[in-house]
Amino acid sequence: MAHNHKNKENQKQAKQLKQIAALSGIAIQMGVTIYLFVILGKWLDAKFTDNSKAFLVICTLAGVAISLYAVLKQIKKLNP
Repeated sequence: MAHNHKNKENQKQAKQLKQIAALSGIAIQMGVTIYLFVILGKWLDAKFTDNSKAFLVICTLAGVAISLYAVLKQIKKLNP
């Protein structure tokens, strides 16, 4: 009986570690996505505008929106 309880406890811990790893990956993915969109915005501003930050703002907001959408989608997969 004690062996069965330990097995369930180990499964619970393994599931928690898996969720923590997935959430860490999601956070890294979100940061990288936003960072890449900021770089894109800076590049577009340098290429097409004179000291305007319009592309930077637009790309940053787009990066945040896209990364939030991806995060919500992945969280739904974790909690069916």
